[in-house]
Amino acid sequence: MLDRWWMLGLMIVLAGCSGSGNEPAGGATACDSPPALTVPTSTLDAALACSAGLASATRDPVLLVPGTATTPDTAFSWNHQPALEAMGWPYCTVELPESAMADAQVSAEYIVHAIRQMARVSGRRVAVVGYSQGGMLPRWALRFYPDIREHVEELVGLAPSNHGTETAAPSCVSGCQPSIWQQRSDAAFIAALNADFETVAGVDYTVIYTQLDEVVVPNAGPNPSSPLRAQGEHLANIATQSVCPANAADHLALGTYDPVAHALLVDALTHPGPADPTRLAGYAGAPGTAAVCAEVFMPGVNPATFALDYGGLLAGISEATANTERVDAEPALRCFADPAG
Repeated sequence: MLDRWWMLGLMIVLAGCSGSGNEPAGGATACDSPPALTVPTSTLDAALACSAGLASATRDPVLLVPGTATTPDTAFSWNHQPALEAMGWPYCTVELPESAMADAQVSAEYIVHAIRQMARVSGRRVAVVGYSQGGMLPRWALRFYPDIREHVEELVGLAPSNHGTETAAPSCVSGCQPSIWQQRSDAAFIAALNADFETVAGVDYTVIYTQLDEVVVPNAGPNPSSPLRAQGEHLANIATQSVCPANAADHLALGTYDPVAHALLVDALTHPGPADPTRLAGYAGAPGTAAVCAEVFMPGVNPATFALDYGGLLAGISEATANTERVDAEPALRCFADPAG
């Protein structure tokens, strides 16, 4: 479990530091580089919760970023958090506004703040692990807040909506939540995110996705959404079916309990550079592959409580979808992201 008392102490310590890195200084505006954060620092602090050991971390701490209509509790408390705890790996979670259904440009500020604070406290670079929208949003942060690039070691996206999804447009016919508008394949947000370049130097990228994704569509065929369209040793786009051809993970499974995705995630965290499936035990039919492919749950998932935990995830998604504000159009791009200025 997250040590909330420890987090309270951390917030007190940070409050005494010289500047939070969030407040505009010397007339800074939201269009400077990096743009000033618009969310109050107290709100950003309250959204960040960390395990014990961040200040004494001996390896890069992990930031877990949830996806659309989820929170760290519904998305990670029953899988990735206990898995990291079992590995003795320090981590933090960030709760995005309106269960990540608010304006994605605002949600990205929470990620920027979390990375700055984690790097400051740990003295180390951060490994960002995001699910769905949470795997895409850190790219916005890295693109438009360049000061955080030196603080990020790698970004691992689990079924990220990097190029939007064709499923978003039909749901917005009668209005939908801001971040749904922004994840349409033809959204201005997606166009700004991917204009000219999709990765930044100095950060390793691992994209783990399933060709059976029914939420981020398409994720099969010649132009899948999740994979990044870049080249180089700093990037790996890996479909779980390329490791285990019979892998049947859908969108929710891939980010919350799929053992193949987890094995690739751990490989990325424990080696320099992005994940490399050839390092998985018994890759490509050698002894050991069948063991990974035959697993039902990733480490950290309790089979005895899985139905309850997964049901909580589904209930949380349903509640967030029903109770968050819908708007009639995509939020306007911030000045720093708008090619028209």
